[in-house]
Amino acid sequence: MPRRFPFPARWPIEPFVLAVLAAIASAALLPAGGAVATGLSWGTNAGVALLFFVYGARMQPAEALRGLRDWRLQGAVAGATYVLFPLLGVLLALATGWFLDDGLVAGVLFLAVLPSTVQSCVVFTAVAGGNVPGAVVSATVSNLAGIVLTPLLAALLMGSSGAGPDAAGGGRIVLLLLVPFLAGLAAGGFVGGWVRRHRRPLSFLDRCVIVAVVYAAFSRGVRQGVWQQVHPAEVAVVLACAAVLLAVVLAAAWWAPRLWGATRPDRVTVLFCGSNKSLATGLPMATVLFDPHVVGLVALPIVLYHPLQITVCSVLAGRMARAGG
Repeated sequence: MPRRFPFPARWPIEPFVLAVLAAIASAALLPAGGAVATGLSWGTNAGVALLFFVYGARMQPAEALRGLRDWRLQGAVAGATYVLFPLLGVLLALATGWFLDDGLVAGVLFLAVLPSTVQSCVVFTAVAGGNVPGAVVSATVSNLAGIVLTPLLAALLMGSSGAGPDAAGGGRIVLLLLVPFLAGLAAGGFVGGWVRRHRRPLSFLDRCVIVAVVYAAFSRGVRQGVWQQVHPAEVAVVLACAAVLLAVVLAAAWWAPRLWGATRPDRVTVLFCGSNKSLATGLPMATVLFDPHVVGLVALPIVLYHPLQITVCSVLAGRMARAGG
């Protein structure tokens, strides 16, 4: 009996993406203002801190350290995520900066420095017959490194830009990202098991916080009139930038591991872990790093890239599975 792979056969627009799009539409029609906006800002900040506490509590450092022994696999994924992507982002920013709003250019650059996803790239790797333990470690290490590398790379690439991370970003990173994450890591021995057992409801909470972040960011943009400055042609260019990023990294991540004779399972792992970018990490980080008046613009490339990567990678995983792994 042939094996069944339900994930690639699903409708490519998952409910979470629809919820994000609904939040954008709601912000356009009924943007939060006044006391509601203030309360939403406090609530999303608390939600972001809670998310990073959960991320820390969920970590199992011993497993990550064991997986790091395969340094070529981990180095390939890290190179794609934090070297190739940022270089491509800079090239695209230079090519489109004359046309795009500064906030959108910052968004393209910020997308390029985000860590990998965890859940989706592991699922794609499993479906396509890749190295699943390697994918778990790669995705985990990518997100752990992203706590430090993403803000640093964002500041390096956009520090001189008016749309770059604002001056208060460093303090907010410490208070809302690093401190909760380290607290979760320290508490992992006490609550880590509970967090891992309740992954599903906590994942739902994770998505609710992200949808709230999207609504708050886009509401702020509507109130400040930033979307009146964005032409549909700019949205098309941003989408084209996302497609170029994904296509080039997919090609490089698949063919480069052949240089050291990587096995097919390892190539599959590099392919998916090196090409995926985390919406779940990116949007909360954007609210912490950037000035509120540009967060909506910065978020747009991330929002566009996510469904694109899900659709393309699900098709690729399905074809690899049918090809016989």
